Amino acid sequence: MPVNPRHVQGRRELTFHSLQQVLDDVEQLAASPATRTLGNWSLAQLLNHLALTMNGSIDGFSVQAPWFIRLLAPLFKQSALKKISPGIRLPKSAEAVAFPSSVSLPESLQAFRQAIRRASTEQMRAPHPGFGRMTHQEWLLLHLRHSEMHLSFAIP
Repeated sequence: MPVNPRHVQGRRELTFHSLQQVLDDVEQLAASPATRTLGNWSLAQLLNHLALTMNGSIDGFSVQAPWFIRLLAPLFKQSALKKISPGIRLPKSAEAVAFPSSVSLPESLQAFRQAIRRASTEQMRAPHPGFGRMTHQEWLLLHLRHSEMHLSFAIP
């Protein structure tokens, strides 16, 4: 039975100001054989998911949120650029794409490093599946908040 991420105790408090800080944290987590995750996803799944979203902000996404979410989500965009709380439920089909179970830590770490490089050197201007149009700076802030939230479940 999946864990409700809103009720997970012991998460780390993270504040990232740059993609380099995110990468440094991930490198530390991946280097420690004792790293564990709280919640529903392995470190490999978290890194793969973060890499997918970073690449999507450059290349575009193959999915869109349902129309009613796209209608309401822009009202919450500024809040999400400041903090993202856990607990957003994805449909099972989207969950399988966003958090595939078959990923390994070495593959995910490599994909994450590559995504960080791309997000640091290429323009992120693809529409968000829910928020719609976003600037490069908004994407950067969203990736920092998204990384803080997901990596708070990874305990070194």
